Amino acid sequence: FGPMELAGGCFLYYAYGSNLLRERLLLSNPSAALCAPARLQDFKLEFGHHQGRMSSVWHGGTATIVQSPGDEVCGIVWKMNASNLSSLDKQEGVEDGIYVPIEVNVHTQTGQVLTCRSYQMTDYVCGPPSPQYKKVICMGAKQNGLPADYQKKLEAIETNNYAGPVPIMEEIEAAVKAKEINSA
Repeated sequence: FGPMELAGGCFLYYAYGSNLLRERLLLSNPSAALCAPARLQDFKLEFGHHQGRMSSVWHGGTATIVQSPGDEVCGIVWKMNASNLSSLDKQEGVEDGIYVPIEVNVHTQTGQVLTCRSYQMTDYVCGPPSPQYKKVICMGAKQNGLPADYQKKLEAIETNNYAGPVPIMEEIEAAVKAKEINSA
C-alpha cells in the first residue's frame, strides 16, 4: 500500500526506535522534519533478531512494535517527502522482508489523531539490543522530550553488552557533535 499522501507529496512516519534520534534518521532521509511526539495505543516495544539473525548494523536485537492491549509506545511523528519513501524502506530492510510497512493511528499531545506509516519486524526471535542501539533510542527520546516515565523504561532495557565496533554509531555521534558545534 502507498502511504497516506499529504498535500505537497509528503507523508507521516511514526518512529519508535533508533529513528527517534534526528541525526540517525537524517543520515539517509534528509527531508525529515519533526511533526510531533505521539503515543501509539495498544502496542508495546520489543527487540528481536529477524529469523534469529543478529542485526549486522547494530550487533543486537532491533526494535519492533507488537499489538498488546492496554500498553502504549511513545514515539515521534516525522513529516517526510515522498521522495524519501524508498530510502526509508531501504533503511528498514523492507526489500529483504525484515520489516513490513504498516499504517498506525497515533495520538499527539494536543489530542490530534494522525495516520502514519510505521514498520513492524516480521518473523523474529526476541533478543536484547546492543548498548549502542539502546543509547541511540534513549538519546532520541531525550532529544524530543518523550515522557519521563517512558524514558526511564527505555533506560532500564537490558542489553547484550556488545563492546565491539559499531560504525553507524560513530557516524551518528559525529553528526550529533557537528550539530552541537554549529548551534554553539
